[in-house]
Amino acid sequence: MALPSPNSISAASHPSSPFHLHLKLQPIPNLPALSFPRSLPLNLPVLRLGRPLLPPPPLASSGSGGIDIGGGGDGDLPSGGGGGGGDEDAGDDDASVNRREALFVLAQLGRKLESLPADLAAAVEGGRVPGEIVQRFADLEKSGLFRWLLQFGGFKERLLADDLFLAKVAMECGVGIFTKTAAEYERRRENFVKELDFVIADVVMAIVADFMLVWLPAPTVSLQPPLAVNAGSIAKFFHNCPDNAFQVALAGTSYSLLQRVGAIARNGAKLFAVGTSASLIGTGVTNALIKARKAVSKDFDGETEDIPIVSTSVAYGVYMAVSSNLRYQILAGVIEQRMLEPLLHRHKLALSALCFAVRTGNTFLGSLLWVDYAKWIGIQ
Repeated sequence: MALPSPNSISAASHPSSPFHLHLKLQPIPNLPALSFPRSLPLNLPVLRLGRPLLPPPPLASSGSGGIDIGGGGDGDLPSGGGGGGGDEDAGDDDASVNRREALFVLAQLGRKLESLPADLAAAVEGGRVPGEIVQRFADLEKSGLFRWLLQFGGFKERLLADDLFLAKVAMECGVGIFTKTAAEYERRRENFVKELDFVIADVVMAIVADFMLVWLPAPTVSLQPPLAVNAGSIAKFFHNCPDNAFQVALAGTSYSLLQRVGAIARNGAKLFAVGTSASLIGTGVTNALIKARKAVSKDFDGETEDIPIVSTSVAYGVYMAVSSNLRYQILAGVIEQRMLEPLLHRHKLALSALCFAVRTGNTFLGSLLWVDYAKWIGIQ
């Protein structure tokens, strides 16, 4: 039997059949069209993936297992989750990052922590110095002169903060020798050679003062251990003050405004002692030489009157504590460290030339200010 077509069936199973079957399909009513958007809005949850844990850097500690960069404990980096824990937690995080950076630099250099000096190793372990300081120490050790100077704590702290510190000492003392000798020659003229002992005494005292003017206000990397618990509050305050009031603080370290003011006061007291002592020695030696010359040679026509030792020395100490202190702190902490070094840190020769020019101008300005100050208080 044949299947009927889908539209109509008008034939029987045989053409000679007397019956004719007619089927009529009813039309299907029109259905409303359904609109389907091209993209269905799927509300899928946002997935946030945590930062993957990177493998730790190679170990730079000793084989005793005293310091482990990749293991747990104090050396771990802070995790990505969790809320803020305050300033103390932030300080701990900075110390942890500093420690890892420093140990990673040591590992790259192929050195152990024990190869560093004890104070620097303790600072690295405590997270008080970043990796750049360790790298600078390694670079300085390549020079025989710097390697010898790094054995002394004061030079070490200053060279780690400024690798041009020794050059600046040479600049300052060189300019001081030249200007002081020129001033002595201008004052003595034809008696310059005859009074060479006076000249040497004055120049030596000037060199000592110039050296301390570079040494005390220079920025440093503090490697000193913390004070004892029973130390006084004043001692603790000045211990935490920077050596330069305007110096840039290392990562993980900060100085308050009061601590920076304390740096000015502390260096001012030191420079007052240095200036007064240098002037006392220099003026006393000069007066002693004058009296010795007069006793030996009756026709000595040198300086006829003694220089007032105490008043001159105190006046010079006050001048160094105020004028020299502020000028050299601004010079080292603002002009050199904050302005010139960021611009020319890759061009050491140009940086040295500009530092020399600025320090020469500062010395000339200081000479003018001293003359005006001495005339104002009546010692000249």
